[in-house]
Amino acid sequence: MSIPYACNSSEHGLARRGFLGTMAATGAGAMTGGLGAFMQPAVGEELTRDQKRVVIWDMHGGISQLETWDPKPGTETGGPFLSIPTSVPGIHVCELMPKTAQQMHHLCLIRGVDTNEDDHGLGRYKVTTGRKMTGAANDPQIGAVAARALTPENYALPGHILITPGGGGGRSNDAAYLGPKYASVQLGNGKPPQNSVLPDTITVEHDAARQEYRRRQNERFLSRRRTATSEAYGYSYEQALQMMQQREVFDVSKEPAQDQERYGTHDLGRHALLARRLLEHGTPVVKLSHSNYDTHHENFNFHIEQLGELDRAFSCFVEDLADRGMLDTTLIIVLSEFGRTPRVNARYGRDHWSHAWSVVMAGCRMPRGVAYGATNDKGTEVVDGKVDHANLFHTYLEGAGVDSTATFNIEGREVPLADPASHPIEEILT
Repeated sequence: MSIPYACNSSEHGLARRGFLGTMAATGAGAMTGGLGAFMQPAVGEELTRDQKRVVIWDMHGGISQLETWDPKPGTETGGPFLSIPTSVPGIHVCELMPKTAQQMHHLCLIRGVDTNEDDHGLGRYKVTTGRKMTGAANDPQIGAVAARALTPENYALPGHILITPGGGGGRSNDAAYLGPKYASVQLGNGKPPQNSVLPDTITVEHDAARQEYRRRQNERFLSRRRTATSEAYGYSYEQALQMMQQREVFDVSKEPAQDQERYGTHDLGRHALLARRLLEHGTPVVKLSHSNYDTHHENFNFHIEQLGELDRAFSCFVEDLADRGMLDTTLIIVLSEFGRTPRVNARYGRDHWSHAWSVVMAGCRMPRGVAYGATNDKGTEVVDGKVDHANLFHTYLEGAGVDSTATFNIEGREVPLADPASHPIEEILT
C-alpha cells in the first residue's frame, strides 16, 4: 500500500489493517474445563460495576499536537488554524476539535511530553512499553500489562481487545513475556469475530460432543506433559467457545441507530461505539486505532479530514462514559508515538517531533479539566512540567488503580511492571 504523505519507514509500508501484525489465536492459563462460572449474570454485573478498565486511543503515525491539544495560532509555527475556548476557562484547543472542546471539563491534557525518539518503531516502543528498546529485552505494551493486572482470573471473554480496520479475530504480539493470554485480540468493522458461528453441517449437540472429547484428550495429554504452551492451547478453545456464545457483545449493529449516527458511520465512529459497548460489558482493556497521521505532506488538509472523525467519535465517547457514570472506573488514554514538528516543511507537512508534544488522559484517578505542563510560544520545547515515556507508563498504571512499583512473577522471576528508575506524575494523580 502506498501512503504518499507518510515517511518511508518500514512501519508505514504496511497496510492500515496490518500495522500491528497478527499471531495465531491462542491463550494462556490452565482453563481446560470451561469458563462457564463467569457467565453467571450476578458475577458479570459485579465485574462491570467494580472493575477498573482502560481504553487506549492510538493515533498511529504521530498526530500533530499543534492541530489538536496545544495550538500556537498567530506564530510562525502555528499553521492556519485558530484556537478555541473549551468548557474549562483558560484552556484552548485547536478549532478542528469543537466537540471535544466541550468535553474539556472531563479531560487532563499532558502538554510537556518529551520522549526524545523520532523514529516510528523506537518511539512507539517507548510510548507503549514505558522503556527504551534494547537488544536484551522485549517488553509488553501498556494494554497487555493493564490486562494482566486488571482482568479477573478465568475471565470468560478476552480481556484485551484491539479494534482496528480489518481486524479478524487473531492475536497480536504485544504481550511479550506475559504470554498470549494477555495479547490483544483484533476486531474490526464493528462486527463479531470471523468464524464465530457453527457451520450448518455441525449441530449444537455434535459440537458439544466434539468439545467434550477434546477436553478428555487434552487432560490426558496434560497429565503427562503440562507446559505453559499446552495449557494455553486448551484455554484458547474454551475462550473461543464463550466468544461464540456471546458474539452479540461484539456486534455494534445492536446499538441504537441514533447512537450509530451520532458517533459517525466511518470506521472510527463504529469502533468507538464498539469500544463503549465492550466496556459496558466488562472488558478490562480496549484499544482502538486511527491512522495514518504521518503527515510529511499536506499536514493541514489531512488533519481537517481526520480530526473531523476523531472529534465526533471521541467527544461522544467521553460524554457517554461520563453520563453513564463510567469515568470513575475507566481510564482513557489518547497517545501516539510522537508529535509533529513546529516547523512546516516545503511540502506543507510536519515531520517527526518527540521533544514537545501532548498526551491526553481522563477518568479514574485523573484530574478533570486540567492542562499540565507547557511548551514555549512556538511549541519547540517544554518549559514546564516535562515528562517522558517512563513517567507516562507509571501514570497510566497508577491512574487505573494499579501499583506501578509492583512486580509480576514470571516463571519465578520478579519483573517490574514499569521502569523502576522512574516514577508517575504525582502532581496530577487524585
